[in-house]
Amino acid sequence: MFRKTTLAVSILVALGSQAAYATNGLAPTGLGQTHKAMGGAAAGFAASPMSMATNPASASFSPEGYEFGAEVFKPNRSVNVSAAFGGTDATVADGNGDEMFFVPEAGYKRDMKGGLSVGVVAYGNGGMNTAYDKGVPFGAGSFGGLPGTASSIDLKQVFISPTASYRVNDNVAVGASVNLVAQRFEAEGLGAFAGATVDPTKLTNNGGSKSTGVGATLGVQGKLSDKVSAGVAYRSKVGMSKLDEYAGLFPNGGEFDVPAATTAGIAFQATPQTLLAADVEQIAYSDVDAIGNSSLALHAGSAMGSANGSGFGWDDQTVYKVGIKQQVNDGLALMAGYNYGKNPIKSAETTVNVLAPAVVEKHISVGFEKKLTPKSKLTGSYIHAFENTVKGDATPPPAPTAPPLSAYDLTMDQDAVGIAYSVEF
Repeated sequence: MFRKTTLAVSILVALGSQAAYATNGLAPTGLGQTHKAMGGAAAGFAASPMSMATNPASASFSPEGYEFGAEVFKPNRSVNVSAAFGGTDATVADGNGDEMFFVPEAGYKRDMKGGLSVGVVAYGNGGMNTAYDKGVPFGAGSFGGLPGTASSIDLKQVFISPTASYRVNDNVAVGASVNLVAQRFEAEGLGAFAGATVDPTKLTNNGGSKSTGVGATLGVQGKLSDKVSAGVAYRSKVGMSKLDEYAGLFPNGGEFDVPAATTAGIAFQATPQTLLAADVEQIAYSDVDAIGNSSLALHAGSAMGSANGSGFGWDDQTVYKVGIKQQVNDGLALMAGYNYGKNPIKSAETTVNVLAPAVVEKHISVGFEKKLTPKSKLTGSYIHAFENTVKGDATPPPAPTAPPLSAYDLTMDQDAVGIAYSVEF
């Protein structure tokens, strides 16, 4: 009963989690504290029930048990007007009106008969948040209209993923997860864009809007030798129901889907005490209209909210993740990692990305695993994303009345600290 209650409470906490500004575009560097500490590398080896969040085939190799944890995430975001337009003297906007975010995670896994393993994971898959309490300079006013009007957006996105994995033989397993996704979005202070939307009443200041969707993750993982394991996982695009209250902001009447992602990984047990791991992940942002459609469509007459309308203009992103885990003694392991993904934002499309300045590229991470008893442990991680800036190229708009779409320099750095408690059965 305690185990079931713990899992249920953890999932409920995850559903109520605050928004997080993710670090590989909209995605977290990794899922599960061990994997976060190792740069996000996860597809090629199993560490805990949370490994199923990346590769469902990990269920066949991870220990039976449960875990729950949380991360405190602190992004630092700011923008600077790089192209003079309008009559405002303000040039810098601070987007840190919301400073810290609490991001829970939970997982549960059991082995069944006949080579079958089952489990469930619940986690925040990322999101985005900016809160410019003193407004964003825009022409003679701000994004919200009058000078100093606050502007903000907030996206929460949560996955609950029941998982099953089948062990084909001693060395190879295949797995699948059903991804039940819920998201909530809210925007305030975007009144300056009322002339660029098909429906100004569905653009801003409409409170929270919720949507849901269902997708899947398929994976395979196996041991290539006594020292080497590898895995591949594919997460499908999730078609979400529309954010009706923001049908004038996102394309196709409020559509904001979850992009597909493919991850391949390998792990090498270099010594009995030393594990090395590496992943490559490809995230298909360009296949989601709200994320990938170019904002330059506004200059071509394609209004916000219209069919195939303007979006954030992001490129697809390839992410490289490497990590090491060193077993110091029977009760303590130390971990470190590095994560790199070229930011997906173009210098020609920085104006709309003031709302989502996901420009960080280089991350370092460290962590630990500390046994509390032979069957329980604490796992912790720390991640730092180094400051990066994307400079708008300040291309003049095609007409004096059209807004410049590359008028801002976007800057961000991030820190995150997480901890999890796990129990093996």
